[in-house]
Amino acid sequence: MCYASRTTKSILSLFVLLSCTMEPSNKVKAVSVFNKTREPAKKTLVFEFESTLLRSASLFPYFMLVALEAGGILRSLILFLSYPLVWLVGEDQLGLEIMVFLCFFGIRKDTFRIGSSVLPKFFFEDVGLEGFEDVMCCEKKVASSKLPRVMVEGFIKDYLSVEAVIARDLKTFKGYFLGLFEENKVNKTTPSYEGKAKASNNNNTIGIRGSHIQHIDKELFPHFKEVYLSKERKNWHVLPREKYPEPLIFHDGRLAFRPTPTSSLALFMWLPFALFLAIFRFIFGTSLPFNVSAPILAFSGTRTTLSKPFNNVSLVHNKEDEKSMLYVCNHRTLLDPLYIAYVLNKPLSAVTYSLSRLNELVSPIKTIRLTRDREKDREAMRKLLKLGNLVICPEGTTCREPYLLRFSPLFAELTDDIVPVAVDVQVTMFYGTTASGHKWLDPFFHFLNPNPTYFIKFLQRLPQSETCIGGGKSRIEVANFVQNKIGKALGFACTSFTRKDKYLVLAGNEGVYDHKPGSP
Repeated sequence: MCYASRTTKSILSLFVLLSCTMEPSNKVKAVSVFNKTREPAKKTLVFEFESTLLRSASLFPYFMLVALEAGGILRSLILFLSYPLVWLVGEDQLGLEIMVFLCFFGIRKDTFRIGSSVLPKFFFEDVGLEGFEDVMCCEKKVASSKLPRVMVEGFIKDYLSVEAVIARDLKTFKGYFLGLFEENKVNKTTPSYEGKAKASNNNNTIGIRGSHIQHIDKELFPHFKEVYLSKERKNWHVLPREKYPEPLIFHDGRLAFRPTPTSSLALFMWLPFALFLAIFRFIFGTSLPFNVSAPILAFSGTRTTLSKPFNNVSLVHNKEDEKSMLYVCNHRTLLDPLYIAYVLNKPLSAVTYSLSRLNELVSPIKTIRLTRDREKDREAMRKLLKLGNLVICPEGTTCREPYLLRFSPLFAELTDDIVPVAVDVQVTMFYGTTASGHKWLDPFFHFLNPNPTYFIKFLQRLPQSETCIGGGKSRIEVANFVQNKIGKALGFACTSFTRKDKYLVLAGNEGVYDHKPGSP
């Protein structure tokens, strides 16, 4: 059953085609969807992705993301400089082909994952609540798109549960995109509903034979009786995160903002100064003590918010019984252990799964790279605990969104002196993490932001009753307890996803960082 929105009187968006009939009809009829609260639920809905769901009419930001993430800063600058020409000839006409060529020419096809790893976040941020509610009313959905298939198919199928995507493919030569659309032809990989239509005697199934947007007018449009139009997309509300059909937990890419023409101009104006600023912050932040570097970094625009429990005696090294503290924190960037060491103003060691040799060399604190061999890693951490305080991120990888990945229980058996630490990071321009890019540049990208903000909250030390040695808890129970405690402190949702799950989604591998001789 489909329920119409009570607060808006929007009509289902442009080019939404409902009520399939086998009798051809060339008439376009605008009818309010709110007059049919029950019937559409049993219909198959064919809609255009851009005009039905997205609040913005401009496609430039999505091509800018492709140009920057897949092609680099030079390609994105060329695309930006060509935007006046794109605007002049029309973004959805010749301008679309210009942007496709500039963004995709020379890009390897087998490594292109922007459509499934980067763009979903920005698509969701542009989806209108009103259009989304109308589309999700129907049982079956078929989407068409002006964008190339490699840009939209992953998002539409994985997050919107659409059964088929009508979009154009790109030409390739020896595994590289040529930046040109394929000629109009039937795509045999697109699911066909023609057989289902013949098998059923109702009018709720749509037969789709073509796979490209041009085929809609010639082959599909005559078979549809009603067209629902909308002209108020700019007044739509943003789709709340809690209404996402599937939670957006993982996404990749360096840009943290939507690169519209105006914001792209701000980006290129900021970069020359940002390069100098990032080098300045990195040098002073890693070479000076915290009490000296903190005022300097704050003057440069960085922000650090510290929160400690009322009784913070249990947070530091216990000199009387020579017991070291184990600080367990969630993982937001590579700089997490460094910030924890700075705010405590105590010598700390850190363990990590993936750390480039360059970051390991310049790190002001001792870092040990884990081998993923449980016994060897446990022994290495025990040795570090005997030498002093230790910081560990049991998630094993970073997560940008308000979720916590599964905590590895390896730390729970090491000691009972465990202090949970909740960490969060706020950036406005660049993410200081990556799954498929160069990890050794992560700290540099973090410091490229105008005002990168770190939030660190030390929680109460774990009671003995909730530990393995003192309380008899299993290591998994302890790990889950710490995860829930940090999640509540940050307002994050706890998940059972792992490092392997993240890298399979974003990079197509299991996240094993291969250190080759001579590599940074």
